[in-house]
Amino acid sequence: MRKNNKKKMAQLPFRLNILFVIVFLLFSVLIVQLGVVQILHGDSFQEKIDHTVKDTASIPVPRGKIYDRNDQLVVDNKPLYAITYTPPKGVSAKEKLDVAKKLSAFMTMDADKSEKEKMITTRDKKEYWYLLHEKKANQRLSDKEAAKMDNATQYQTILERITKKEISHFSTADRNTMLIKKEMDKAYALTPQTIKNHHVTAKEYAMVSEHLQELPGVNATTDWERSYPFEGTFRNILGSVTSEKQGIPSEKLRTYLAKGYNRNDRIGKSGLEEQYEDLLRGRKEQIEYTTNKQGDVIDTSAVVKGERGKDLVLTIDMVFQKQLDSIVMEELKATKNHSPYLNRYLEDAMAIAVKPKTGEILAMSGAHYDRKKQKYENADYKVMYDTHQPGSVVKGATILTGLQSGVIQPGTTFYDEPVKIAGTPAKKSWKPYGLGTVNDIQALKVSSNVYMFYIAMRMGGEYHYQPNKKISFQPEAVTDMRHSFSQFGLGVQTGVDFPYEAIGYRGEHPKAGNLLDFAIGNYDTFTTLQLAQYVSTIANDGYRVRPHFLKEVREPAAEGNEPGPMRRSIPADILNKIQMDDKYIKRVQEGFRQVAQAPDGTANKYFNTKPYTSYNIAAKTGTAESEIYENGKKAADTENHSLVAYAPMDDPEIAIAVLVPNSGVGMGYPDNGNIAKRTLKAYFDLQESSSKN
Repeated sequence: MRKNNKKKMAQLPFRLNILFVIVFLLFSVLIVQLGVVQILHGDSFQEKIDHTVKDTASIPVPRGKIYDRNDQLVVDNKPLYAITYTPPKGVSAKEKLDVAKKLSAFMTMDADKSEKEKMITTRDKKEYWYLLHEKKANQRLSDKEAAKMDNATQYQTILERITKKEISHFSTADRNTMLIKKEMDKAYALTPQTIKNHHVTAKEYAMVSEHLQELPGVNATTDWERSYPFEGTFRNILGSVTSEKQGIPSEKLRTYLAKGYNRNDRIGKSGLEEQYEDLLRGRKEQIEYTTNKQGDVIDTSAVVKGERGKDLVLTIDMVFQKQLDSIVMEELKATKNHSPYLNRYLEDAMAIAVKPKTGEILAMSGAHYDRKKQKYENADYKVMYDTHQPGSVVKGATILTGLQSGVIQPGTTFYDEPVKIAGTPAKKSWKPYGLGTVNDIQALKVSSNVYMFYIAMRMGGEYHYQPNKKISFQPEAVTDMRHSFSQFGLGVQTGVDFPYEAIGYRGEHPKAGNLLDFAIGNYDTFTTLQLAQYVSTIANDGYRVRPHFLKEVREPAAEGNEPGPMRRSIPADILNKIQMDDKYIKRVQEGFRQVAQAPDGTANKYFNTKPYTSYNIAAKTGTAESEIYENGKKAADTENHSLVAYAPMDDPEIAIAVLVPNSGVGMGYPDNGNIAKRTLKAYFDLQESSSKN
């Protein structure tokens, strides 16, 4: 027994030694491993502990300003007080509510009680109640029910179980808090969201500024909104900008996000604001946010300095524009008042003035009468959007087409008397029995329809017209004439720097009679802008120039209300030279001169007195028949009255186009002539006044 005990006692130290060796080895391995971690990987593990994230956010800047050609401010940025919220990453709804509650004590959302009630939805109220009573609300969903639902379904179910009674007794302060939080909820992480920027009082601004430490993410800053020193003048063309609440329209979202915009950025949504968005937007300030792993912002720094958008100088003369607006509106009203019944379908009058050599648009005006509202309003856009048959103003293009195609020669004469084609009503000039023998220049002067009919018939292959018999007709003749007209800008895009322009309607399946109608402007439709480009091309010796609104791009000025340093100017853009002999163009120019200056010219009655006789005007008048249909039935016969002109003829400074559609037949009021003569006088009076100054 003792021997066994001695044997066991002898084995114990040996086993202990083995155990100690094993423990020693394990500690050694652990120490080595700790050394490896500390020495080789210590920095990387410490970096994970101290992990931060750097994010960059873009801060919008004010848009560029817009000036007229005389450096008068047309579109400005009105400064505003603003309260904004920039949420950190991972901020909870509860945290937002806490900020909204505190902020509500310092500012009031801009709405009365009834408006606030409309702005706050039932869901807004339920979500607000949920955040105030989260524990109580969650008890309305059993564990068994919750197990079968995802988080979104659980939340929706809880909201549905909040009763109407529970959300029916919110105070004014609660409603104010809800509206503030509603704006805060629109914000994206690290992107500023405006909570209020209209009617922020000095007291509200000061109170928020004093308590920024208690309002994480909130800032009291400045904002802007577009202002218009000329008020409603030219507003249709200047366009508009979305509000921050509207942000980027959904149909354009992907395009603008790809350009570095934020979803709530204001963008030009129409007119020149949209056309020149890339210039007006400016360079955003780039702010780098450093956040820790909890999402808290621990540092901010500006990495790119922001810069206001480029300033635009337009070709428009705003003084002239205001005068043209008055002229067009006054003449529309005068025409309707002259013959109210005959002019019951008259709704529009349009006019435009351009520099033919450069394409600069000096002024552009449209007046509209809304028959339903019985109200007159400005509608400048109609100059580019509305198309009508213009009548005889296009005869210059018809004569040039005939000369260039060889179907007539300079001086070719035709006897003007009614044209009678078998099976169709007689087609004639404005005098019932005709105008007698006329050549190409005289045909323009006295506005011979019959002369144009002969050109059209010959274009269609008919050289041997006989009264009361059918004529030969080659359908491609219409295509040939349209191609010729397109060289002047008729029936095609003018290329104007604007988001949209109409090109007109082309009559389908033309017959022989339609070809004759086309030759006198009674078939296809054109815009007033196209007519201006057409007459400018004739005035400009056959060079078609792109019309444009933008004259110069300027750097933003450091201070003051004048445009900054020149960045670039917009040169004349010649689109094409019409493929017609210069001597033919000279004959049409002479014909237009006689229209205005010869005693029997159709526009002479407008321009045969001083000061018009000193302007050396070339012009062409036009009248087109226009039938009005209502509910599929013909309601009235009306006329489209037009006039194109340029002056001085030997060195054109200005070209104009006037179009007054659907005037009463036989009323005897010269709506187109009055607009034209008053427009030219306004322009030359301004030039004289400017030269004296």
